[in-house]
Amino acid sequence: MNFGLNALIKALLFRRWYVLGAVAALAAAIYYGPTLLLGPQVVADVAVRGDFIQTIVASGHIEAPFRVDIGTQVTGVVVNVPVKEGQIVKTGEPLIVLDGREIQATVVQAEGVVSQNEARLRQIQTVTLPSAEQTLKEMQATLLNAQSLSGRVMRLKSSGFATQAALDDATKALNIAQSQVRSAELQVASNRPGGSDYVIAQTQVDQAHAALATAKSRLDYTTVVAPRDGTLISRAVEIGSVAQPGKVLMTLSPAGETQIVVQIDEKSLGLVAVGQAALVSADAYSKQTFPAKVIFVNPAIDLQRAAVEVKLQAPDPPSYLRQDMTVSVDIEVARRPKALVLPSGSLRDVAGGKPWVLAVVAGRATKQSVQVGIVSAGKAEIIAGLEAGAITIPANNAVIKEGQRVRANVAKAAAP
Repeated sequence: MNFGLNALIKALLFRRWYVLGAVAALAAAIYYGPTLLLGPQVVADVAVRGDFIQTIVASGHIEAPFRVDIGTQVTGVVVNVPVKEGQIVKTGEPLIVLDGREIQATVVQAEGVVSQNEARLRQIQTVTLPSAEQTLKEMQATLLNAQSLSGRVMRLKSSGFATQAALDDATKALNIAQSQVRSAELQVASNRPGGSDYVIAQTQVDQAHAALATAKSRLDYTTVVAPRDGTLISRAVEIGSVAQPGKVLMTLSPAGETQIVVQIDEKSLGLVAVGQAALVSADAYSKQTFPAKVIFVNPAIDLQRAAVEVKLQAPDPPSYLRQDMTVSVDIEVARRPKALVLPSGSLRDVAGGKPWVLAVVAGRATKQSVQVGIVSAGKAEIIAGLEAGAITIPANNAVIKEGQRVRANVAKAAAP
């Protein structure tokens, strides 16, 4: 038994090179056989169906639709500034307080003038006019007596019982009485509403009230208040400063709708339109997004940057936004539901206008023409030429030739 085993070992040792060669040949056949028979293994892309959204990415900044410059309408020394830069303020909230003692004195003086002229008007209504009316009644009674006396004297004179002197005296008395009645009538008319004295007094009252209102307005101007809700983005005033009309003391960014201003490459101008939706994220809060929409596309092109200005509106902006904050914007310019999507890296000869792909069909690389739709973010919409599940070889693989056998590895193929 041992003799037979020893003989076998000796035979194997004698032919060990033949045995090693056979093992090596078998290993080579196992390793290279699939490549020789089925072709090399390559990473491939796969066409899948899904909602495909084309976006344009741009950067820009936050900007209020307008800014409000705040100043004062009167000159005065600043005695208080109860707000700080960056503070959120409400409509009517005090922002700057000026020393108003001198203007307060003007108000008191104007109130005195109003009282004086109102008293004069009341005097006309309650004293002067009734007195003039009473005087008119007395003058009218005197006129009646003078008329009666003149009539009697005239009759007596015609009968020869009165002298010419008596008639002249009666006529003179009548003329005086008539003149006095006319004077009294004018006095009454002048003091009644619409009369000259009444109108003058009423005008003086109105002017006094206007002067008082002006003084009170100037006093109100000594406290500068917020004209609307917003955020103070700048402050250029301190206690003790002399504020003057025409000088900007603060700048307010109004609350409400916020605009995002971005610059879009001129080549993408045809894709952007008013009303398109977008997602915005601030660089300082990159993990948070908020919606916006395109509200304005500038018809003019910036020649220096070959770009066009686009404005978006954020109707409900987050509280962390600040004026001039840098943001990134993804504008949705197209949406294709259930589109056939393929990584754009598989497309070949796109610039030539006749795109095609090297598809894997029955284990061989096969050239297939395709019709391409929108292209965005490294993916392309395939309108015609491929079916869902089609496997293609990326264009950067220059080793594989048309008609060559290949084994596709699509484990890493990306979905839309």
